[in-house]
Amino acid sequence: MSLEPNFLSKSDCIYTPCFCEENVWNICDYLRRKFSALFHKCVVVFISNENNSVPIWKQKANHSGLVIWDYHVLVVILFGNEYYVYDLDSLLDFPSTLKEYFEKAIGSEKSIKADYRRKFRVISAKCYLEHFASDRTHMLKEDGTYFSPPPKYPCISTPHSKNNLDIYRSMKNDSDCDHFGSVYCFSDFLTHFLPDVQLANLPDLCVKDN
Repeated sequence: MSLEPNFLSKSDCIYTPCFCEENVWNICDYLRRKFSALFHKCVVVFISNENNSVPIWKQKANHSGLVIWDYHVLVVILFGNEYYVYDLDSLLDFPSTLKEYFEKAIGSEKSIKADYRRKFRVISAKCYLEHFASDRTHMLKEDGTYFSPPPKYPCISTPHSKNNLDIYRSMKNDSDCDHFGSVYCFSDFLTHFLPDVQLANLPDLCVKDN
């Protein structure tokens, strides 16, 4: 029996606010253990830019729904001919179609100032599980306490790395390792994952200069 996109509920997921990269790692691990066929149709998407300032709407971290993240991470799974987004930080349905997510949470770039323009790093779920590592130091204050309480389980590491988060959230295609995936500019990401969506037709959710 084939699974529907809503096969996964938020209650199935391990969630820690402000640790989206680990929340996503845990979803990938859950898929690997329980839904191996879907696991191979799953990718991880980092959204960021060179300025570490990307606007995403419909986020529950702010009452207005708009959050300027330094980076954000999503799970994207292909069902038939449609991609679905699994974002535990979103106010949208879990999951929502990638088209809906772009229309309501990403929007057009046409009125967004250059410092906020978004890029996308796409990694297979398999590579992400095998190679991602974080020692969580990016969330430490100068006094050694955390900006936000960390997950209660041990840090994610591999035999080869204790921390490579900075490579994943970088939007430079300068790594010679395939396991860090590929970086897409806004238009190229749309062309690859949403070929039926025209740039000009995306709504202007609009971060204005002020």
